[in-house]
Amino acid sequence: MSFEILKSDINIDFLGMRKYAYALSAVVLLTGFLSLLVKGGPQYGIDFVGGFNVQVKFSQAAELDKIRMALESPALPGLVVQDFGEAGDHEVLLRASFSEQSATAVREAVADGLHSAFPGVTHEIQRLEMVGPKVGADLREKALQAIFYAVLLISTYISGRFEQKWMVAGLMAAGLASVVYVLDLLNAPTGLSVIVATIAAVVLCVVLRLKYALGAIVALIHDVMIPLGIFSLLNKDVDLTIIAALLTIVGYSLNDNIIIYDRIRENIRAKVSPSLEVVINRSVNQTLSRTLITAGTTFLAVFALYVFGGGVIHDFALTMLIGVVVGTYSSIFVGAPILALFKPRVDTEEQPEPEAA
Repeated sequence: MSFEILKSDINIDFLGMRKYAYALSAVVLLTGFLSLLVKGGPQYGIDFVGGFNVQVKFSQAAELDKIRMALESPALPGLVVQDFGEAGDHEVLLRASFSEQSATAVREAVADGLHSAFPGVTHEIQRLEMVGPKVGADLREKALQAIFYAVLLISTYISGRFEQKWMVAGLMAAGLASVVYVLDLLNAPTGLSVIVATIAAVVLCVVLRLKYALGAIVALIHDVMIPLGIFSLLNKDVDLTIIAALLTIVGYSLNDNIIIYDRIRENIRAKVSPSLEVVINRSVNQTLSRTLITAGTTFLAVFALYVFGGGVIHDFALTMLIGVVVGTYSSIFVGAPILALFKPRVDTEEQPEPEAA
């Protein structure tokens, strides 16, 4: 017998609350979008813009302003100094834009400056990372493309799996990939190309009535944009680690959506009600216990990483925490309710062919 934290016959009117959910999502998304707009986009880490990170551990607390003044030099342009890790670790993170200095020259400049400013305090350079500006720009473009193609392939799979429209979904995917390729040949900014192609994907899903794919795409865009907006509000860097977390969130959100979609399809075939809205609501309720158990256990595991994992994976764990909450919310209040916008009756849905005797 499977464990359930909620009764299987629970009947919460999720579709009745969808307007409030849409309003909440709109406010959060708009707030994040305005923050991104004002700041000119996400605050990229050195992985995407080039520069260096230096992690330094002191034997005792050191004032950040004093560190900044001691290290002001041509070898360390635009230096940013911030606390790193727990308060008792006495660690700081030095970040600066790219310079022509080698890693050895940067290490020596940091060591000499700190020795002069803190003669009685020992320090240790625990980590030094450098990325050139060209490499950073290439990584940024490939990261945007990775998220877009992940969403595109997922929408193709969803359409084929739940609507048996493999040919239509495949043609849509090929067309959108071609659009991105052509825009790339025209030297259009990668970010603009991805935005245009994503909007085109949503429009095509509506026109071609790929309702399951539309729900999945909108939910995934929702789940990616909210963490990015929150990171913008918190002035946190977006680097390759965060991109990895966002792609993980995409997979997690898709898993929840597929489970609910599968139950919707089963209930449509069983003709539990002539109204699609009733079918969707019942399906979400039937899978709610499983959804909450999965989300709860995942949240606890990621929360342990956030608390005990240290500063290196702190932002990754924070992104995952946001993603688990947002992904669970979107599978219930965004992905599934979008199906009801098409307003078909269950008895008009395509039924599976009878199996051969």
